[in-house]
Amino acid sequence: MRGSEQVSLDAVELPAVLDALADPVRLEVIRQLAAADGVVTGSFQVGVTMSTLSHHLKVLLSSGIVRVTQEGRYRRCELRLAEVEHRFPGVLTAVLAILCGTGG
Repeated sequence: MRGSEQVSLDAVELPAVLDALADPVRLEVIRQLAAADGVVTGSFQVGVTMSTLSHHLKVLLSSGIVRVTQEGRYRRCELRLAEVEHRFPGVLTAVLAILCGTGG
């Protein structure tokens, strides 16, 4: 991955977003991104190998939930909360409220 990578949310359908959110590792990645306002890809604490994490990040990237930006030698992953909420109102905020213990 080089530069900034993201898909157009106009091309993403709701089932792709829901499918991306249907995995516990990806939910933990989302929780960490929300808490940290972006994470260097090798810094996630998810208890899986780097190759497995890479797969999960690709799923999140292709569903439009995250963007990946190259910063020198590192790739920074960021949650696209405002953009996802604009396209699918309430979906990601409801999931984050449950993950972060602020709703349910």
